[in-house]
Amino acid sequence: MNEMTRDRIGSLDWEKHSRELDAYGCTILEKLIDPDTCRALIAHYDDPDAFRSHIHMARHGFGRGEYKYFAYPLPDIIADLRQSLYPPLAEIANRWNRAMGLDRHFPGDHARFVVECHGAGQTRPTPLLLRYGMGDYNCLHQDVYGDCVFPLQVAILLSDPETDFGGGEFVLTEQRPRMQSRAEVVPLTQGDAVIFPVHHRPVAGTRGTYRVNMRHGVSRLRAGTRHTLGIIFHDAK
Repeated sequence: MNEMTRDRIGSLDWEKHSRELDAYGCTILEKLIDPDTCRALIAHYDDPDAFRSHIHMARHGFGRGEYKYFAYPLPDIIADLRQSLYPPLAEIANRWNRAMGLDRHFPGDHARFVVECHGAGQTRPTPLLLRYGMGDYNCLHQDVYGDCVFPLQVAILLSDPETDFGGGEFVLTEQRPRMQSRAEVVPLTQGDAVIFPVHHRPVAGTRGTYRVNMRHGVSRLRAGTRHTLGIIFHDAK
């Protein structure tokens, strides 16, 4: 990742993004990476040496489409994004855990958190590239992978929805206690990153703060090809 992108992450209005995560369960970092970087990341998809696993979603009932998990060592751009995005998200995660009465405290540095994951037997990297073709979709799900879970994750749209594909909207659902579920469709353009919960988030109610369950997915692609980079901060068993 170039210095400009790293500086941009550090200079973002994280108080604003924190408020949006509290209010809506997601926030968008507009144009986090440029089109050239998006295309370079898409090009990784055809490099078998870059990945540890290749998943065809239909075989597992996950939807339609495919994705690949990167192997260690991660490409520099992905390692830098993971390390640079983690510290401000750790502050939000720790505040959320306090609000929900959870004792878990996350270190401020991603390398220290990875050590905790590996100590829990979660040693496989989780950043991934997803590819959808016409008719493909991703069922609502959560990316947990073990007991050591960082509660926020990031998805970056690498393709251009104006020229590369149609449909394929990013969707979040929020399952509220004793209420009907709420859906959020997140509009993304090329290079935008959406931050969202892995499994749950705190919501302020009339009787205090309660926990809501979150899931995410992608609606049916109606044309073209869609690539996304997923950045999950905990590793997998």
